[in-house]
Amino acid sequence: MTRRLSAILAADVVGYSRLMGEDELGTLIALNSHREELFEPKIAEHQGRVVKLMGDGMLVEFASVVEAVQCAVEIQNGMAERNADVPGDQRMLFRIGINIGDIIIEGDDIYGDGVNIAARLEELAEPGGVSVSGKVYDELHGKLDIGFDDLGAQLVKNIEKPVRVYRIAVASEQPATESADRDFHAPPPPDKPSIVVLPFTNMSGDPEQEYFSDGLTEDIIIALAAWRSFPVIARNSAFVYKGRAVNAKLIGRELGARYILEGSVRKTGNRVRITAQLIDASTGHHIWAERLDRDLEDVFQLQDELTLRIATTVEPQLRQVEHKRLISKTTNDLNAWDCYLRGMSHLHRMTKEGNVSARRMFERAVELDPTYGEAFAALAHSHLRDILLECTESREDSLAEAFAAARRAVALGKASAYAHSILSQAYLWRNEHRLAVAEAERAVELNPYDADLLGSLGNRLDLAGDGEAGIAKMEEAQRLYPQNPEIHMSMAFLARAYLNARQYERSVEVAQKAVDRQPDSPHAHYILAMGLGHLGRRDEARAALDACERLHPGFATKRADWQPYPEPAKNKHLRNGLRKAGLPN
Repeated sequence: MTRRLSAILAADVVGYSRLMGEDELGTLIALNSHREELFEPKIAEHQGRVVKLMGDGMLVEFASVVEAVQCAVEIQNGMAERNADVPGDQRMLFRIGINIGDIIIEGDDIYGDGVNIAARLEELAEPGGVSVSGKVYDELHGKLDIGFDDLGAQLVKNIEKPVRVYRIAVASEQPATESADRDFHAPPPPDKPSIVVLPFTNMSGDPEQEYFSDGLTEDIIIALAAWRSFPVIARNSAFVYKGRAVNAKLIGRELGARYILEGSVRKTGNRVRITAQLIDASTGHHIWAERLDRDLEDVFQLQDELTLRIATTVEPQLRQVEHKRLISKTTNDLNAWDCYLRGMSHLHRMTKEGNVSARRMFERAVELDPTYGEAFAALAHSHLRDILLECTESREDSLAEAFAAARRAVALGKASAYAHSILSQAYLWRNEHRLAVAEAERAVELNPYDADLLGSLGNRLDLAGDGEAGIAKMEEAQRLYPQNPEIHMSMAFLARAYLNARQYERSVEVAQKAVDRQPDSPHAHYILAMGLGHLGRRDEARAALDACERLHPGFATKRADWQPYPEPAKNKHLRNGLRKAGLPN
């Protein structure tokens, strides 16, 4: 095994999958052209060695860190010139990260933390930009006439200690909202200081402990949301960034967040260590960092300490009495809590098998602690998920089980937005629309900044007969946090609301976006078929129905018999759309 100190440059294409999907041949030709005409000559000019090409990326080794940085800046400036006359959505942009460190040489390849950190720095770079480590900055200071922005110490995947990161001021750097791998508009900054809690990194060295770090993250999100004095971005939007290196400014812009909490969890035996950092997203600077070591039995106290510290930093005028009033333990039984966390990890898989495993865990949790409200809510959720996924042997039995568990959850946790939201779903499936709306309104009252809850309320309002108010709430939810990976479902419901408002063109537009976001969603294809049917675009409507049938045989026929609206005329209108799309009577 041979080692040496080297400067490592990692680069890859922004939005490569999207570019390939739109024009595979053209993308490959352009990539090869950029490599042969710009990258390789510049790397040779600065005495670099291409270690390997990796599809849309490359790894390069330099003997001199000065040469590595000069090469990166010249490449990005060269790409800006090559992209000057290319439409924005067709530009090929690169991210580049540079580190200096000890590497291991094996044949023509290189390994080690020095390489891994370079790869993480590349992920932190802006499209068209360059990010470097603190070691690179220290070596360059005073040697090159370029500007640097200090992004602070960042926790990066699989590296235990934070890495100091600097952004090089490159003229070619693109604004985040113009990035080629973004297809949405960033939400406007909220009028109150908002916070996103990114998924904590599992540092235990055991993938089986992933559920623990994810569950702890969700608990902190729920606890912070209980303050109601500032927006806390919902779990689904935050978890889009799981496993990705943190670029605080970029995430802040994408989510409209003023603060970012990131951290790691190391669980060993009966001990747990949490490292957490609060970052000002507007500057990238760290506000504070904590490292908390506790016995596992004290994990609930640890959560309280952390959420109190965050809340009183984000909103200094808050008093501890409010914290004590709003935050209450859902359970004091560690084994019940562990079962709940494991169950939620299965529930989020959105599969029949995941649901079965999740229910088993939730049933065990409530057996261990019969007063555990959140576990009862999750148990109800699993039964409702069976109905949604059409994988229950008896819809009536599943609904009865869900309703009983949801009622129990609300009785045990009246301040739980999750419990009220699940009870709202149960009422909806029972066609008790007035009660479904009331519970959805209570959930939003408890957590007014949760886009999922707003979208659910909009759906309930539409189904209850107030389509105008329902559309307004669902549109608000769409604008709030478009990063939500499950946004295709709320898009489909919004498309259905537009359909019954006779806004057919708008319905098809939104339903098509839902299909684009999640091509495997039968719901989106099903509603798209209705809209196309009403527009008389029969061939396209038939294709949407065929896609729905391929994804879930029998789905359209089963759903055609469902009466989602209490008004018969609206249900008939939906069925007419299916009939015009070619679904047999």
